[in-house]
Amino acid sequence: MTTHPFLRGLVGVSLGLVLLALPLAAAAADWAHKKKLGFDTTASGSEIKEEVAQLPVLVRLHSGNFTFSQAKPDGADLRFFAADGKTALKHHIENFDATNELANVWVSFPKLAANAKSDSMVMAWGNDKATSTSDAKTVYDASQILLLHFADADGVKDSTANANHAKASSAKPLAAGPIGSAVVFDGAARIELPASATLKISAAGGFTFSTWLKPVGAETASLFSLGGARGLNLGLSAGKLTASLGASNASAAAATRPAVWQHLAVVAEGGKVRFYLDGVESGSGALALTDLAGEAVIGEGLRGELDELTLAGTARSGAYVLALAASQAADTPMMAFAEEGGGGEEISYFAILIGSVTLDGWIVIGLLAVMAVVSGWVMVTKSMLLASSKKANNAFLDLFKDKATALLSPGHAEIASAEADPRLKKSSIYRLYVVGLRELSKRFDEQALAQQPHRLRAAGLDAIRASLDAANLRENQRLNSGIVLLTIAISGGPFLGLLGTVVGVMITFAAIAAAGDVNVNAIAPGIAAALVATVAGLAVAIPALFGYNWLASQIKNVSSDAQVFLDEFVTKSAELHTD
Repeated sequence: MTTHPFLRGLVGVSLGLVLLALPLAAAAADWAHKKKLGFDTTASGSEIKEEVAQLPVLVRLHSGNFTFSQAKPDGADLRFFAADGKTALKHHIENFDATNELANVWVSFPKLAANAKSDSMVMAWGNDKATSTSDAKTVYDASQILLLHFADADGVKDSTANANHAKASSAKPLAAGPIGSAVVFDGAARIELPASATLKISAAGGFTFSTWLKPVGAETASLFSLGGARGLNLGLSAGKLTASLGASNASAAAATRPAVWQHLAVVAEGGKVRFYLDGVESGSGALALTDLAGEAVIGEGLRGELDELTLAGTARSGAYVLALAASQAADTPMMAFAEEGGGGEEISYFAILIGSVTLDGWIVIGLLAVMAVVSGWVMVTKSMLLASSKKANNAFLDLFKDKATALLSPGHAEIASAEADPRLKKSSIYRLYVVGLRELSKRFDEQALAQQPHRLRAAGLDAIRASLDAANLRENQRLNSGIVLLTIAISGGPFLGLLGTVVGVMITFAAIAAAGDVNVNAIAPGIAAALVATVAGLAVAIPALFGYNWLASQIKNVSSDAQVFLDEFVTKSAELHTD
């Protein structure tokens, strides 16, 4: 049998993913302790109304949610997995202090669903043989230009692969920031970043700037500038976030609060800039963005504390900014550890699959659900019809066997008795008998008017047989009505499901191409969800196939009984009413 090239390719991709996941699945079993971290993006947590992809999530560990004595002193055995407990997630340990039992770990979460509580990941630890897999360069997506944790002892270092490290810094380190270490500016301090091939912003892509800030008062200062005096400047004016570039100036609607840590973000795209305070949009304005590059300066004239400064060469969505701010906040309602139970957590694979199904997949599944309901209705109603018809047919055939002569004699009392029997109303053979008896009565009535004896000729028998055949054909049509819906489900269900899978796979790979990051964490949920459509198609077709074959055999039995009766009716009529 020849297999279509696309199907061979799809099978190859699936097998490749399975083989890729096997070492991860085997490795997950080597950890003595596991704990589930759930996400709540509904109104009861942090209400996020759009899906967010490739989110760097901050996991705060302390004595209340983590037993440091069970892990290695430097956290080298820490691992993070997707909800299945097997697919490894990339992570980066910013700091791990086993003595004071405090740690901050960044995890790359592939996709955070909107308005849902279905997403989760599993943290594992407790493996003496494990070596550290912490790598800051793999946690952030390709559009991340700059990320400063301010946690390095040997200067201000960029945690991305771009290595946009500071060339000079007069800001003082602060041990107790909102996320580990931070820096303090006294109005004269500043951080300088040298020009580089990656430290640039394009007008087409836009940018996203974010940081945690604790100002002394209603400050007027520069938080971040790029491209010199006539370049981009993101700062504060009397405590309000501002953005300026050349003649373009825009300002936030609300001011920052003095002496309070708060998350700030500025997003620019399409000639417009948006300002965010703690993940909530706080005004917007026009900003004629141009391609920018050169040296960057942080904290010029600022009095206050700064932590977790980021710059991305793309305009993040409002949902992304909110998820970023919410996930980094202390005691966030967006994330919570479940109680530890034994050595692992029960994973809901069904929830993972359903949560990853895209809109096109739901459309296909909806159509298949309609087909399933229709085919189920056909199978149930036809089964009931055939069961009642078969029971009534048996009752009539028993009666006809015992009283054939009386029932084939028009005007006999047994005919009236049979007509009054409610059991026979559902009999298809009885309806054929009524047609044949009507033809007999018609001819006998005509002979009575002509004062002729009641007799059947060969031509009359042929006419009766023709009427019976026509009636039998209509009965067969009645029995087979709706069966075509089962054949549609059998043949159309798998193809419709395959269509949903193909479109889902296309969307998954398109999203990966747009994100610029290829890994199993990004591929696996989309592929798995896409295959749900094929499973749904088979789930519709398989019951319909079994139901169709069973109903076809039952209809054939009823039709065979009817055909035997027709022959018996004509034969016995000829025997009784011919010379």
